[in-house]
Amino acid sequence: MRRPLRIALWCLLPLLLLAALLLALQRWVAGEAFRERLAAEASDVLGAPVRAQAIGLALWPVPGVAVDGLSIQARTPLSLQRVELRPRWWDLLGGRLRVQTLVVRQAVLPEATVALLGARARAAPAPAPADGEAIDFSLLPRELVLDEVSWLAADGARTTVNAELRFADDGWPAKAELAIVGGALRGTTATLRREGEATAWALDARVGGGRVRGPVAVTLPGAGAKDRRVVLDGRLRTEGVEVSALTAPRKTLTGRLQADTTLDARFPERVSAEALVNALHSDTRFTVSGATLHGLDLLKAASTVGLSSGGLTELDTLAGQVNTRGKAIQLSNLVANSGLLAATGEVAISPGRALSGRVRVDVTRGATAGVVGVPLAVGGTLDDPQVTLTRAALLGAAIGTAVMPGVGTGAGANIGDRLGEGLKGLFGGREKGR
Repeated sequence: MRRPLRIALWCLLPLLLLAALLLALQRWVAGEAFRERLAAEASDVLGAPVRAQAIGLALWPVPGVAVDGLSIQARTPLSLQRVELRPRWWDLLGGRLRVQTLVVRQAVLPEATVALLGARARAAPAPAPADGEAIDFSLLPRELVLDEVSWLAADGARTTVNAELRFADDGWPAKAELAIVGGALRGTTATLRREGEATAWALDARVGGGRVRGPVAVTLPGAGAKDRRVVLDGRLRTEGVEVSALTAPRKTLTGRLQADTTLDARFPERVSAEALVNALHSDTRFTVSGATLHGLDLLKAASTVGLSSGGLTELDTLAGQVNTRGKAIQLSNLVANSGLLAATGEVAISPGRALSGRVRVDVTRGATAGVVGVPLAVGGTLDDPQVTLTRAALLGAAIGTAVMPGVGTGAGANIGDRLGEGLKGLFGGREKGR
């Protein structure tokens, strides 16, 4: 009897020690003094007041430390309903703190506040690693779980995601899965898988009933390189995506998108999210089948030869090229066709969503009247696009109407626009009132 009892005691002893350790840890971290000390140190690091409602132990599914009601005070507060840190217990018992999993639940991350905290972090002096010296990623978590984490953009748009990321020993993501559960792109899912040990990944996203996939790679500056910028490259293929799903809640254009995109960016090793967006360039060649342009009737605009907004334009096909430089967008080589009209042109979209550009609309007027081309200037915004004649074309249209009502209106507008372009090139000026 004594020997089985002794074996049972030896088996229970580690469990009793672990229970005692957890009880002592619970009393320590749940104390008000520890919570206030942690908040004070976090406030000093971030340069903003940090508050935590409670700190305790989370026992399921793996024991760890949980912080409830965490907030960073700012003009737009950053809040995290619950944060869980699950350590690697064998390392912890050996005296080394290593985080296995970081869980963030029901958080709201305002873009302005994140940018402010990032700027303060970059302003703080940090020792730069020597050339060839490897960065220590051991303090970073091996897994990151986001549960209903919302990004609040500067314009008030909110996007809520669920995500799981697993990191390799070198700190780069090995696998990532993301699902957008709230916001304009709700229903979108994406996976990212690393290709071997290279800093390259395969992206596969499902959005708008279609698919976006392709390789993305990052190239780090070599040891001793004078140019210390990081290079990002990617090639994406878009198949069968509903365009309005990408621009929701705006519905400027509908139709099924086929596109090939190249991505590239060059940025410093320490870079903010805003600077990364501004550094990103993309070039896309696209075709939209069954396209409908909402908020603009090109046929009416060409027929009335005047200011036009509202309505819609149904197109058999729409093709062109999109170039982005940061938040600015340039549409070029646009070609649109339907039964009665064909249009070509170029349009620029500013970061504030303002439109500017020129479109030439060729309208077929019956079986014998031929084709009349009308040049139009594009203005307004994505939410309220407008087209009107350029000043030179408007003058030509007036003359053409006086000489030959009807057909002469469009012909005169076309001649007037070409004359205006010629004068602009002759004198090196830029036509005003476009």
